Amino acid sequence: MKAKYINPFLSASINLFKEYLGVELTASDPYLNINPQRLLEVSAIIGLAGETVGAVVLSFSRETAVKVVSSFAGKTYQALSKEVIDGVGELVNILAGNAKKDLEDYRLLISLPGVITGNYYKINWPQNVPVITIPFTSSFGDITVNVSLKEERRN
Repeated sequence: MKAKYINPFLSASINLFKEYLGVELTASDPYLNINPQRLLEVSAIIGLAGETVGAVVLSFSRETAVKVVSSFAGKTYQALSKEVIDGVGELVNILAGNAKKDLEDYRLLISLPGVITGNYYKINWPQNVPVITIPFTSSFGDITVNVSLKEERRN
């Protein structure tokens, strides 16, 4: 996968946490995720369609999701609740929308976000398209942004 697809998500993630949460994210090197079904316990997924198709998944542990959404909402949540799940979905929506600005040349359409929780779940990634994981650390805990995109053939 090309860096031109990954860099907008890297920047959008850092900006999202800085602007909306006042928290610095520290990125580690992106890597090819050879087992993209092994994500953290709370994952927000958003699909992308158009000239470039794929998916973006923002993933946290339960504890990190609760801390992040508590800060985002300005309320204290104690556990993974409907409000926390909705907040995680809103975060991935903002992330994808901000990354889309840097991918305007690809005429992307963004789906509504979905949130999956649990220890064992399966994401239907685009077939035969690598998943690149960008790991981050923060004062909230570890976060990953997982991106799988490919250009559709133009006629």
